[in-house]
Amino acid sequence: MDFEIEVNNRKITAHQGETILSALHRNGIQVPTLCHMENFTPTGACRMCMVEVEGKSDLIPACSHPVEEWMKLKTHSPRVVKARKTIVELLLANHPDDCLFCVRNNNCELQTLAAELNVRERRFPGKKEKHKIDPSSTSIFRDPEKCILCGRCVRVCEETIGVSTVDFIGRGHSTIIGPTFNKSLNLSNCINCGQCIRACPTGALHEKSHFPELQEALHNPDIQVVVQYSPSIPVTLAEEFGMKAGKDINGILNGILRKIGFDKIFDTAFAADLYTVELAAELQQRIDSDEQLPLFTSDCPGWVKYVEQFRQNLLPNISHCKSPQQMMGTLIKQHYAKEAGISPDKIYSVSLMPCTAKKFEAQREEMTHKGISEVDAVLTTRELAAFIKLNGIDVSDIETEFSDKPYGEKSSAGKIYGVSGGVTESVMRTLYYKNMGRELTPKKVKKARGSKGQREGSLKMKNLELHYAIINGMGHAKELLDEIEKGESKYHFIEVMACPGGCVNGGGQPIDSRKEDIKARGKELYKIDDQSSINRAHRNPHLDSLYENLLEAPRSEISSRLLHTTYKKRDVLP
Repeated sequence: MDFEIEVNNRKITAHQGETILSALHRNGIQVPTLCHMENFTPTGACRMCMVEVEGKSDLIPACSHPVEEWMKLKTHSPRVVKARKTIVELLLANHPDDCLFCVRNNNCELQTLAAELNVRERRFPGKKEKHKIDPSSTSIFRDPEKCILCGRCVRVCEETIGVSTVDFIGRGHSTIIGPTFNKSLNLSNCINCGQCIRACPTGALHEKSHFPELQEALHNPDIQVVVQYSPSIPVTLAEEFGMKAGKDINGILNGILRKIGFDKIFDTAFAADLYTVELAAELQQRIDSDEQLPLFTSDCPGWVKYVEQFRQNLLPNISHCKSPQQMMGTLIKQHYAKEAGISPDKIYSVSLMPCTAKKFEAQREEMTHKGISEVDAVLTTRELAAFIKLNGIDVSDIETEFSDKPYGEKSSAGKIYGVSGGVTESVMRTLYYKNMGRELTPKKVKKARGSKGQREGSLKMKNLELHYAIINGMGHAKELLDEIEKGESKYHFIEVMACPGGCVNGGGQPIDSRKEDIKARGKELYKIDDQSSINRAHRNPHLDSLYENLLEAPRSEISSRLLHTTYKKRDVLP
């Protein structure tokens, strides 16, 4: 039921049962918040969204109070503005004064609110709480002194990811947010997904940077710097430069990277095609032997670490295939280096990813060969944008270029890896062809697409009806994993992406991404797939050449040695 309420002396329409904040935002009236998260139960913790209600002596939080027909509200009265300003001033009284040096400078919600509320002096001087920074994680840098206790990281880690790495510790003015026993992140159960970074309104959490090492390598004449980029990078990067969300700037990206000084540029979508073919062969082998089913995907390092920590009896079900990032890293160091006559230790391999967990994956001991890492540095989408600016590149004045051969050619089936369900769709296309001797038509696997937390479907091939499931965000995995551990699963294949929506919504993507932006990125990847003439991994001619000249066949002895790995139990604090 709809009814009218009065806001700032004019009528607006409200829905029965919705919050004041929802009604205001829907009618174009913006009220600031620091703790509010869309689709989460409101907590009213920060009090920034307080409004004045006629007949009420106290200000009330708009995020948690339902609308009522009789209401007459003031959203920016002198009393309200003064209260909000006081809250910001109190937060700043215990906040570091290092905005110029902070990674979130000009992209900080607290800084923005201070400017909007005209906070220009420190009214509440006093002793600030001192906390040690935590640089222990390979992916995430934690600075508790910049934490404003909004709780957003706690909620996203618990409710969206289902890990609960961080929580409130202590009481009163001594309260902080941190891992179990306030130990360092590297000892915690963090899966490095980075969703906490994107939820954080300040610089309390950010990714670990590889800028110094990369700059050094780029200016070292004895080092060849090779870069690869994920399928979701070209459809996201434009947003960091004020362009339309979802705009594909693949060719421009190649030109940017050459201007920066990278010696070779490869597309990770080529490795995604390779992963598809190897994964399809592994799935077929397991189905034929009826062993270790269902087969789980292994391309999401956050998901793999989750299993290592929480579901260790399912480790045999994780695919032995390295992720596309690591497959490409192996090819660069083991194949490209040999073909180019370069020693692997003279190649600095850089990966551009939408994911902070890829930083963790790159340094795993399984991803090192004779002391040489397959991938030396990983930059997120945010870092890539900052690195482009650091190098003075004008993105509006770049001619489109192609990536380099032999790993620059890809099918569009490799491109849709950036979306939840993309791996499944790509594998189904190839597996169907291998079994039936003809292409799956139409190529679109409808049940693999969508935004539901758990999706499922089946594909008939010869005498087999293959059942698959897709987990879209770790928070939706528990029920299905419980069934599998009880032996009640009907599935042969399960794709899991830790981040809701997949890589287009990864922890390394732009901080202020809207739902519409994330959808636009995925829509563009599917558009690329619709328009591509090579839309199946097994139709990539350069992949055929790689098998003919090096790998022999999927899951051959050399292919298994270079492109496959195993994982083991990982003990961490709960």
